[in-house]
Amino acid sequence: MKDTFRFYKTADGKWFIDLPEWGGSIDDLQMVDGADTMLDKVSGYSNECYLEMSDEQFEGADRIKLVQDLTNTIGGGNYIMETYRGELYNHEMWLCQVTVDVFYKLPKAIFIAPVNL
Repeated sequence: MKDTFRFYKTADGKWFIDLPEWGGSIDDLQMVDGADTMLDKVSGYSNECYLEMSDEQFEGADRIKLVQDLTNTIGGGNYIMETYRGELYNHEMWLCQVTVDVFYKLPKAIFIAPVNL
């Protein structure tokens, strides 16, 4: 699965993934626990960014690696973004259970690349 996703930051500084088809609470789409600060970096500290994301490697992508599967406790998993734009980053984050809805599984790795629109 490879697709482009929009992320946006609200006036009160909260990051969300934009999933118009989402039927649950908007709170479920909030990016927290390291995912928010990762989005600050990849957005260039702006209020919006688009990321091409896949569970398979593609050219120009950085890897976010699963380090702890939390499916049976709080859901989602703990990940580490090893590099950003090819440079060492080692940024830890938690990605919630919505990750499973997006990828239809909890991926062992997620590959991302910023998209300039």
